[in-house]
Amino acid sequence: MEFTGITYHNNEITDFETFEKLPNELRDFLKQSNGLIAFNGGLQIKGCTSNPDWISLQEVWNGKLRLVQTYDCLLETDIPFAQDPFGDQFILRDNLVYRLNSKFGELENLDLTFNKFIEAVVNNPVEVLMLESFNQLFQMKIRLKPGQLINVFPPFMFDIGNNEERVFKPVPAPEQISFLKKLYLETKQLSEGQNIEIKIEP
Repeated sequence: MEFTGITYHNNEITDFETFEKLPNELRDFLKQSNGLIAFNGGLQIKGCTSNPDWISLQEVWNGKLRLVQTYDCLLETDIPFAQDPFGDQFILRDNLVYRLNSKFGELENLDLTFNKFIEAVVNNPVEVLMLESFNQLFQMKIRLKPGQLINVFPPFMFDIGNNEERVFKPVPAPEQISFLKKLYLETKQLSEGQNIEIKIEP
């Protein structure tokens, strides 16, 4: 199995405390790729390292960007091992992979083990990772550097007027993750179709 469009690859494991807490399949993968960005930023797999922090598994699991502190659907044992280009997270729970919609705080069970997930991604990244929108942005010359995610404003969860356009902007990954967490907290009690005015500063 080979990934394409690799823009970042790290081999050296430096955070052994986090590494020892991981299930075998994930550990075996990280021994070969301890932090990987593939498909030109379409999949970003975190590693057991503190430098750089934007690829650190510890940072989103138990560190400054700790996801379980924000999202009601997550458990302490859930492992946020990867993310897509917009900041939605892939979670490993009981050796099954889930997709966390970071705007709505909803978990989708992909019904794949970690190894089967990696196999499916390599064989059909556009479908598994839902990369249609990202690939369109790539064709429009919007590129992600290592350490970046795409911020969408207004977010897709909001309707916009006919004369308005969404802005797609590469931003530092920690900034985008924080933005999505704040967006979720500000909107999780709203009913569908409700009109609001909201200002969120990353």
